[in-house]
Formats: sequence, C-alpha cells, structure tokens
Amino acid sequence: MNQRVQRVAGILLAAGASTRMGETKQLLPLGEKTLVERVLIEALTSELERIVLVLGYQAGDIKKVITPPFPQPKLSIIENRQFKEGISSSIIAGLSEIENTHDHAMILLGDMPFIDRDLINLLLRRYLRSGLPIGAIKGKERPVHPVIFSRELYPELLILRGDVGARALFTKYSDQVCLIEPERPYDGRDIDTPEDYAEFQSSLKNQGDEQNNE
Repeated sequence: MNQRVQRVAGILLAAGASTRMGETKQLLPLGEKTLVERVLIEALTSELERIVLVLGYQAGDIKKVITPPFPQPKLSIIENRQFKEGISSSIIAGLSEIENTHDHAMILLGDMPFIDRDLINLLLRRYLRSGLPIGAIKGKERPVHPVIFSRELYPELLILRGDVGARALFTKYSDQVCLIEPERPYDGRDIDTPEDYAEFQSSLKNQGDEQNNE
C-alpha cells in the first residue's frame, strides 16, 4: 500500500500595524516589488501546495497592490479583523483555513525579504523526511523562520494568545525539532524599522553594483 501524500500549506503572516516603521511596511518598495509581494511570489513558486495570506492592517490597500494579474489557484487571501490582538490571532486565522485539509502548516513572515523558494523547499523536504512534528531553519543562535508544524500540534497553535508566536513549542518539544542548516548564507532578519529598511535597500544596491561589475 502506498503511503499517503503529506499535504503542506503555507501561512504567510502580513497583518501587523507596522508601528515601529511608521508606515505600512508591507507596501515598502524593494526593487520592482513591495516587501509583501517579494515573499508572496517566492511562496507561490515553491512546492507548498497552498498559500494562505493573512492580512489585517490596511488590508484593502494591500489587496489592491498584490492582486495577481492572473489567477492563482493555490492562493487564498483572508483578513484577520483581530490583528490588533497580536501575531497569535493571525496564526489562528490562517490555520483555521487549512486545518481540515492539510497535514502540515509552514508559517512565513511577510517582512522577511530573504526568504526564497529554495529555502522553503529545503525546509519542506528535509522536515518531511525527518518525521518530526516541528521544523525550522537553523539561525546563528536559535531557530528562525520559516517554521513548520505537523497536524498533531494544531490544537496547541490554536490556543495561542497575545503578541506571541509559537516559540514556546520549540522549548516544550525541544527534542522533537528538525533544524535545517541553510545550503547558502541566509539572513533571517525582518524589516521592522526605517533603519532596517535603509540597510536592506543598501544591500540591494550593493548586490546590483557587484553584478554590473562582473
């Protein structure tokens, strides 16, 4: 008997109010795309079967910008009207969309511009191969996003409250975590402040200059 295919969905969190940035950071331009578009495109072109994009703050404005020019059957865009209650409310909103249909949920953050499809696919494949219930990319000091959870942990994700993610589960189940070493240097920072944004813009410019000089 063939083993049942494990279905994996991605939950892309982009509902925050950007209080430290002072403007809607989801719509900050990065090259020819906005910050949230940059991550969304990588997720949509990855091996994840479905993507749930969770919006909240300025959801209407963001939808106008990111609406794909052609149908994206694997994409669902939902609005978390409780986004002011913190990131846990967005995790719950996204998970509620896929808990009955998918065996695993990968959580991605819409303000992490260095996430790409290769990293998503690497985490997805090695996590599934491990058979463990939790997976994450290995950072310098701790697990970093993206992170992924199996169905057996959905009940614990659904009772999260406040502006906290699922970090407590990494502590509680520390012996059941699959940490994946990136195959190339990975910057797991997010963009929270104008200084973060300026630094990333500078890094993009430097990359462009290096490519032009090759």
